[in-house]
Amino acid sequence: MSTSDWNFEATYLELRELFYNRGPVHPVASPQLVLLNEPLADTLGLNRLTLRDDVALLAGNEQTSTSFSQAYAGHQFGHFTMLGDGRALMLGEYVAPNGKRFDVQLKGSGPTAYSRGGDGRAAVGPMVREFLISEAMHALGIPTNRALAVVTTGEPIMRQGPKHGAVLTRVASSHIRVGTFQYAAAAGSIDDVVALADYAIQRHDPDLKGLPDRYEQFLGRVITRQAKLIANWQLIGFIHGVMNTDNTFISGEGLDYGPCAFMDTYHPNTVFSSIDREGRYAYANQPYIGSWNLARLAETLLPLLADTHEAAVDIANKLLNDYTETYKDAYFTGLAHKIGLYVRKDEDDTLTDELLRLMMETEADFTNTFRALTLGDTDALAFANRDDGKAWLAAWRKRLNEQGLPDEDVIRLMRQHNPAVIPRNHHVEAAITAAERGDFEPTHALLDVLRNPYDYEADYGRYVSPGPPRTYPYQTFCGT
Repeated sequence: MSTSDWNFEATYLELRELFYNRGPVHPVASPQLVLLNEPLADTLGLNRLTLRDDVALLAGNEQTSTSFSQAYAGHQFGHFTMLGDGRALMLGEYVAPNGKRFDVQLKGSGPTAYSRGGDGRAAVGPMVREFLISEAMHALGIPTNRALAVVTTGEPIMRQGPKHGAVLTRVASSHIRVGTFQYAAAAGSIDDVVALADYAIQRHDPDLKGLPDRYEQFLGRVITRQAKLIANWQLIGFIHGVMNTDNTFISGEGLDYGPCAFMDTYHPNTVFSSIDREGRYAYANQPYIGSWNLARLAETLLPLLADTHEAAVDIANKLLNDYTETYKDAYFTGLAHKIGLYVRKDEDDTLTDELLRLMMETEADFTNTFRALTLGDTDALAFANRDDGKAWLAAWRKRLNEQGLPDEDVIRLMRQHNPAVIPRNHHVEAAITAAERGDFEPTHALLDVLRNPYDYEADYGRYVSPGPPRTYPYQTFCGT
């Protein structure tokens, strides 16, 4: 497949060169395609067979006329830093046959102008994790980037010892971050912030183009998208692990699945990331960090929101307050749906809060608790024999009866909001370990399961289990 078959464009390059670098590619010795997302290829209108022949492009061995690396900044664990694509290369903006535009980016393709002394490479294990988690998110119905391919490089890289190198190809509606706006404000001028905002509006909210309050509405939409995204994460027990502003995308999609994981045992303070030593990005903190990150975006847009600083701050504060309400509505409505309630009432929040308390105190499995409720298998609940557990079940059944809906409608609703299976950490680790040995069968087997998470008729067997007890906390690593 020639690069022309991709129909690449690069509208991002219409911004000032401040925003990107067009450095050379760094070819690898013997690239081999080991994972190809054929369903995604079909969605993009790409030919599966010819795509398999395009290994050189997917390995970063070929420079396209549209390739570049992006500059951006970010608050990393609360500390502001000037950053950029230290190991990523944008092949270009692929325009699919249906007219939709997607960024196609390589991760692990070699050093860039923003590598800060790093080798710009990636190991096969973390790239397999990103492939698995992004596909699981897509199947769960949560906005996300998607992985198109993993190519091994045939070259070792050093990450606490030698590892097999790999390049991930991922597809997203864009890679514009809160950190991109921070970079424009810090390294550029107001004109650069305006140019970036206009470009982002054209990419994601073109109906706002030319409106006098377009920047206010744009900020409001980014806030809404992020609030709903994070509510969705909470509702499936997902912990991102590195919610820095450079990992907060204005598209409302989840990206950069490094030290992320899904909870087994429910506890609000759960942290998996080995680098999150203070628990800044713990499960319970994710909604608050989302608001904090969006406040950093609002700061960069203040000069665009009103003629005076005071008026701009008032607008920004109102929109940030809307984040809280949007998040709460999405989260508590989602929780109500998870226990079979079609229309949420205020008192239902107390009912779901009590359920979460019981789950925490009994160290219940997050996903399997809601799965058992969906299946009507209340005897399997960790709190089934406690007096307060029995009281909750009675209150829950009473509330369900008040709806006056057929059981099949309630069950259908619960099945739509409670996955039967998630990427269990021990299965993800097993797939990664096998992939590091060159065996990708466990990855394919796990993908087959994760692509149908709401299929309650399937026999998922061992994939439903939270795994054997651990004698130490499970940790994930970013793999840089």
